[in-house]
Amino acid sequence: MPRDEEFAEYAAVRQQRLYRQAYLLCGDRDKAQDLVQSTLLKLYRAWPSVQRADNVDAYSYKTLVRTFVEGERRRRREWDWFRRPDAAVAPRSDDLRMTLLAALAELPARARAVVVLRYWEDLSIEQTASALGCSTGTVKSHSSRALAVLRDRLGDDFHALSTP
Repeated sequence: MPRDEEFAEYAAVRQQRLYRQAYLLCGDRDKAQDLVQSTLLKLYRAWPSVQRADNVDAYSYKTLVRTFVEGERRRRREWDWFRRPDAAVAPRSDDLRMTLLAALAELPARARAVVVLRYWEDLSIEQTASALGCSTGTVKSHSSRALAVLRDRLGDDFHALSTP
């Protein structure tokens, strides 16, 4: 089967899952679609190498997360140039889901990726470290700091999420 057909078949099967994961990272439909398209483009360019990987899905997910983190770093650097020092914080929604997405959006990209991978995707510390290309200690420290920020921002709403 030619390269283009193999990739098209893979992309058709996995695009929806990549979109769901991207939405959790971005919290916005349009940004998630853009992220998936950027990820698929990177995968297509490297398709021969991707196919040789032990786990193509893990490779794809790692590419998605890294693309997200790169974009967020770039966006934050650009935003810092134009942000006013007295900019007001956006009000939170009453809906718990929207409140959580808003709080996640306030986290730095890497911390947000750690929270999504660890607690939404239910990956282990080692799997999260592998997906992000960092050490397990980095995952632990980002998790701890991100959860502290979420507790602070969400208050009682956060405790409602963490109790069964």
